[in-house]
Amino acid sequence: MKFGVVVFPGSNCDHDAYHVVSKHVGQPVDFIWHKETDLSGFDAIIIPGGFSYGDYLRAGALARFSPVMESVKRFAADGGFVFGICNGFQILCESGLLPGALRRNAGLHFICKHVNLKVENSNMPFTTEVESNKVLSIPIAHAEGNFTCDDETYNSLEENGQIVFRYCDENGEVNDESNPNGARSNIAGISNQNRNVLGMMPHPERACEELLGSNDGRDIFRSLTTAIALRKAA
Repeated sequence: MKFGVVVFPGSNCDHDAYHVVSKHVGQPVDFIWHKETDLSGFDAIIIPGGFSYGDYLRAGALARFSPVMESVKRFAADGGFVFGICNGFQILCESGLLPGALRRNAGLHFICKHVNLKVENSNMPFTTEVESNKVLSIPIAHAEGNFTCDDETYNSLEENGQIVFRYCDENGEVNDESNPNGARSNIAGISNQNRNVLGMMPHPERACEELLGSNDGRDIFRSLTTAIALRKAA
């Protein structure tokens, strides 16, 4: 199997994602420059965090026009796995690969800290290796992580099991106090209906080593690796 990590001008978490896949997951991985369009040979594409194009318009609004994103859309439509983290989540929403939008945090400040996450859907490619009912400790680092959508979209996300992660307290309780950015219903990550595209605001690639305070993010990448292996074996 092979992973690809897209690099946009301004990306700053691309090397973090590369490190996790190569060292902690132990799989081949290549960088993909944003002007490239050939994604053949890849089994999963990671859209990393950072500040693509400096967030000079809206976060992710310029990156959606990069040549690689048309290829990512086709890759996802063909069933390929796509994983967007933080700015990557914003890019996926701007590109129409995921519903909803990310706007300024409720407090209008950049937030950088560890938060707690509850896995809402453990029956999908990105969460199968995550311990059941475990509260994950994963850091956030964003200014526009406030997920929003209209009522129809929200109801659809709920009904189809597309809400994957919610912010919670240390006991797994979802409440206003555990919501760091004002996101609707504490949403921290969602998938598309086919469950092969995931966007999440927290940074699991920054939580794969105890030295960094948590290794809870590692099982998200391992889950994806398992999903790819099962697909290849089918």
